[in-house]
Amino acid sequence: MLGVDGCRNGWVGVAPDADVPRAYVADDLRELIRRAEQDGALARIGVDIPIGLADAGWRAADALARTALGPRRASVFPTPVRAALEADDHATGVLLSREASGGGFSIQAWGLRTKVLEVDRLVQGGEERVFEVHPELSLTTMAGRPPRHPKKTWAGQRERLVLLEAAGIRLDALVGDTGTAAPDDVVDAAAAGWTARRLETGTAVSRPDPPEPVPYGLHAAIWA
Repeated sequence: MLGVDGCRNGWVGVAPDADVPRAYVADDLRELIRRAEQDGALARIGVDIPIGLADAGWRAADALARTALGPRRASVFPTPVRAALEADDHATGVLLSREASGGGFSIQAWGLRTKVLEVDRLVQGGEERVFEVHPELSLTTMAGRPPRHPKKTWAGQRERLVLLEAAGIRLDALVGDTGTAAPDDVVDAAAAGWTARRLETGTAVSRPDPPEPVPYGLHAAIWA
């Protein structure tokens, strides 16, 4: 299993092995998966990026995740429709979003555009092991409540490391390459790996349940 989070120069992944978790980094997701597969087959891959883009309206997955996260709800950006993300610039994308969904979207959400479309191409190309996850939702499921502290604070990072260790993922034993990934990106990848493990064992839960059908034969759901 592999958990993946976007980072400054591409992607960082954590394979949540019980004894020695392993880290990988690459500038594109296919290469990240290839590097991880050199250490063994991957049954499930949890990626912190929207998968399954709507043509109109807003995804139920994002609304449900925001509700579950309570004070951490701002960490989930409502996902714009496909046409908006395929636009040439943010201003045009906002216009297309308003036409299709009744509202625009932030420049922060636009900043995820390249990675969203990269993963979209991957899953449309037949990669069936990749599932959408959200680290804060994974951590909320671990703890039975949303994290108390923001992830970029020292208290927040310690809180998340303790949760991961209790779940059997000891990042102090991490080996491999994290490149220029920020500490919170590595923690997020590990949390995504925890959900990938639950996907493999059949214990992960989707929001919505069942996943929402979207165009191109895909489904939209955030798993935890």
